[in-house]
Amino acid sequence: MQKRLVLDQQQIAITLKRFCYQLIENHDDFENTVLLGLQPRGPILLDKVVALLEEISGVKVPSGYLDATFHRDDFRRRDFPLKANETKIDFLVEGKKVILIDDVLYKGRSVRAAMDAMIAFGRPQKVELMVLVDRRLTRDYPIMPDYFGMKVNTLDSQYVVVEWADQDHSEDAIWITEKVKS
Repeated sequence: MQKRLVLDQQQIAITLKRFCYQLIENHDDFENTVLLGLQPRGPILLDKVVALLEEISGVKVPSGYLDATFHRDDFRRRDFPLKANETKIDFLVEGKKVILIDDVLYKGRSVRAAMDAMIAFGRPQKVELMVLVDRRLTRDYPIMPDYFGMKVNTLDSQYVVVEWADQDHSEDAIWITEKVKS
């Protein structure tokens, strides 16, 4: 299988720091801002961003995990039932600025479902989107990230794989790979 490196560990570290400084610039003391990691892979990125934000700014940043499984438009169209992940939000988003965080933006369907799921916690003042990789030219919905690490052009026959060192990989890395043909 062919693999092409998109971002290495050092580039990811720089990207995470850039995200933090952009967030500090746009949201100041985070008094009216919350961050939500979209299950299943967004919470990994969220935890890294929150830890770095708190280290840089010294401010406690409200954050949580959001699962949108039951809000997906393909939930009932699958041959097998989808397994839900944990939603862990101990605050309301009513009137808050919400930053949704995920690793890869592909078709926009997960983000659309997440916005539906988020409404159960109140009506936000504003919603922004942060992703490590924006797979351009593949959208089904007109959803664009406000913060992104890298934009890539990919084919439907390709995957974007995000590997984290703290999840049993040798180092943090983002790859483009070909889907296995069956």
